[in-house]
Amino acid sequence: MSDLTALFPGVTLLREEPMSKYTAARLGGSADWVYIARSSADELIHVVTTAWREGVPTRILGGGANVLISDQGVRGLVIIDRLSEITFKDDEPGVVTISGGASLTVTAHKLQSRGLSGFEWAVSVPGTIGGAVVNNAGAHGQDMAAAVTRVRVVDAERGAYALSLPDMGYGYRTSALKHRTDRRFLVTAAEMRFKPDDPDAIKARMDENIAYRKRTQPPGASLGSIFKNPPGDYAGRLIEACGLKGTRIGGAQVSPVHANFFINLDGDQATAADYYALIRHVQQTVLAQTGIRLEPEIEIVGDWLEGAAGFTDAPPDMV
Repeated sequence: MSDLTALFPGVTLLREEPMSKYTAARLGGSADWVYIARSSADELIHVVTTAWREGVPTRILGGGANVLISDQGVRGLVIIDRLSEITFKDDEPGVVTISGGASLTVTAHKLQSRGLSGFEWAVSVPGTIGGAVVNNAGAHGQDMAAAVTRVRVVDAERGAYALSLPDMGYGYRTSALKHRTDRRFLVTAAEMRFKPDDPDAIKARMDENIAYRKRTQPPGASLGSIFKNPPGDYAGRLIEACGLKGTRIGGAQVSPVHANFFINLDGDQATAADYYALIRHVQQTVLAQTGIRLEPEIEIVGDWLEGAAGFTDAPPDMV
């Protein structure tokens, strides 16, 4: 792609940056350009709105969880939001504004230290507030929808505005923002409401969640849960019942610990094509044996070349 440095004078851009450095599964080819927002919300908004205005293909990335980026990489500009700021409202106890790039785990710890309960589920969950808002992330029977009151968004068409909780249209692992196909928006912050509680009691629940996660979920590089749980059942149970635990394609394996987690076993040797081929194999096998079509929780991003595990040159659809 053409040189973007002239479009963003004074802004640090990385050229041909491997996306494996920024994704939870440590997979993905290079992006043409990468901008990492670390300290300035104004600069982040300037970069993203300028890119939209100039027609630069643009992709927003938070913590790199729940995203499978192709081996061929991403064309255009990838914007990685690392802005992390939490504002506590003294006149409204329990109301907190959190920037979109804030880590879920860091946020959970900061809320605990202030004696605010309702985010214990997020401790040790990979990802950022912005991605969690869009995907209605959750664990341990709780999710973002239970605490979100307002979401601040910058949009290519409308500029800056706010969405109320009803506007978000939350459902299981989805939202009105997730249903958008243009992706030309950025979650800059979320206003959330939490309940006061004893910090030690909150920490005890967080420690319990961490221990449960260590007992039931595999260590190593993965994207987290691959499939949504179908109504009245669990994706992991279905995958295990079909005899797929431990199944391996290339450097990707269905975890022997939890069947809805797929592990990158080989580090630099594994490919996104391996990982996606395994996803398709599991989905097709479960469909054939049970009649249930597992719906992906992850998102497929980047260029996919003809012949790579049956992919086309557009982001592949699950069958």
